Amino acid sequence: MSLTDEQIAALTPAERRELILRLAPRPAGGPSVRTINRIRKWRTLLILLAALALIPWTVYLAVTLPNHYVARHWVATWVGFDIILLASLALTAIAGWKRRVIVFPTAVVSGVLLLCDAWFDVLTSQRSDLMQALLSAALLEIPLAIILIGGPLRVMRHIALRYGMVNSPTRFWRLPLPVPELYANRKVPS
Repeated sequence: MSLTDEQIAALTPAERRELILRLAPRPAGGPSVRTINRIRKWRTLLILLAALALIPWTVYLAVTLPNHYVARHWVATWVGFDIILLASLALTAIAGWKRRVIVFPTAVVSGVLLLCDAWFDVLTSQRSDLMQALLSAALLEIPLAIILIGGPLRVMRHIALRYGMVNSPTRFWRLPLPVPELYANRKVPS
């Protein structure tokens, strides 16, 4: 039995999701739902503990750090950071050109690095360089970071819509992770 394009178009989003889940090959040797849940819980706990530990550390730094500090290896720090940023942007460009899924994390990493670069350029610049740092941040680094971070998010939402994982009005932050066994008996957010 084969479905016509008209029959597929007539399916509801829930029926399409069910059809996709039934037709999708299940990878052999993948982790069980129990393992996925256990890993997710431990990683979430680890991230939460790191965030909680960062609160007193940030307060401590705010109270104890001097307002002025002469840094060692200043040139190596900035040149090294720019090399990392260059490598990340190059990997993103190559992955985008070749249409590889790795473009998602490399683009987000590149965007975050650009935001960090703008932040530290502005906050560590001398008065004579402040205007250049502000213009660079406002006209180059921040807009490019928004494109690099926002682009993959839009593509992931498009993929989720295309493959029936969500309904059209679903916002990105409500998209479920695509683990079919976890969502087979659960209502997908709309």
